[in-house]
Amino acid sequence: PMKRRFAALLALAMCLGSLTACSSSTPNTNTADGTGDAGAANAASPVTIQVGFENTNEEPIGQAVEKWAELVEEQSGGTMKLELFANSALGSKSELIDQMVMGENIITIADGAFYADYGLPDMGILYGPFFFDTWEDVWTLLDSDWYADECEKLKEKGLTILASNWIYGERELMTKSKVVTPADIKGKKIRLASSQIYVEGFNALGATAVPMALGDVYTSLQNGTLDGVENPLSTLYGQSFQEVAKYILMTGHIKNFTTWCIGTDFLNTLSAEQQELLYSTAEEAGLYNNELQEQADEEYRQMLVDAGVEITELTDDQLAEWKEAAQPFYEMGDTFGWSEGLYDTVQAAMGK
Repeated sequence: PMKRRFAALLALAMCLGSLTACSSSTPNTNTADGTGDAGAANAASPVTIQVGFENTNEEPIGQAVEKWAELVEEQSGGTMKLELFANSALGSKSELIDQMVMGENIITIADGAFYADYGLPDMGILYGPFFFDTWEDVWTLLDSDWYADECEKLKEKGLTILASNWIYGERELMTKSKVVTPADIKGKKIRLASSQIYVEGFNALGATAVPMALGDVYTSLQNGTLDGVENPLSTLYGQSFQEVAKYILMTGHIKNFTTWCIGTDFLNTLSAEQQELLYSTAEEAGLYNNELQEQADEEYRQMLVDAGVEITELTDDQLAEWKEAAQPFYEMGDTFGWSEGLYDTVQAAMGK
């Protein structure tokens, strides 16, 4: 039932003016040359912005980006266009970010774990294990002063977040032998993305985290180099891991929301209206994405079951046990360069 409320909650949040913490209400109105004549120029040649992302066009995110491009073209009357590059065709995230900071007309997708590595360590806490209890917690935090302040710091580093309300998915745990309690994962080799936050999060739970490219995981599960992997259901199925691992524990250990960012310098070459259009259409497409994600989640779950995977739901008591096991991770602030008392600060921002 909670998942079915996503769209309604998000729509309500929008009505209340939520999810705009990273949107600028007073965008820079200067044009690139300071003449203020951008409107006349745009009538002749549309402003084109390239959007690079790692996902395929078939995934919910890919479909929602296409929706975003349609919204931009329609609502700008054809004076603005998004040119889409799926499957990392435009380059890796790091390559794109470097170009964006230099002023290139590019938008890409990134999350707090990446921003942590990029120089905003405090944002990494949002991708620690079992940090959020519910998606309602996520939306509350995104509307907080704390999150707005983090976005301002990112802006100063050359990146501006256009929207944060895109659900990427809940990350679940898939293993070759059945796991239910934290004790069951002790010493098991679990593949994590090569981000310090993800790796240390699973080490804190007692597993042996193995950073590895996703493309190498199937063979490693097959030959016993790995005991498990974690990711949203869509990714687990999409990578055919159900052929080599038959157990999924619905941990939901990371409520994985993602963001779209643009270079601050390039954004400031656009008119106030154009900037506002990018913000509003990015959030509108985010709501569409979240509906697709909810639907896809149910479909992928059924396909995994049909493929012979045993799916286990956690009881409230079992979930509390996992949360307790994760607590040592939040005492490692010095390792990550976190602000003093960050865990309590962010919990308070969620009204905890």
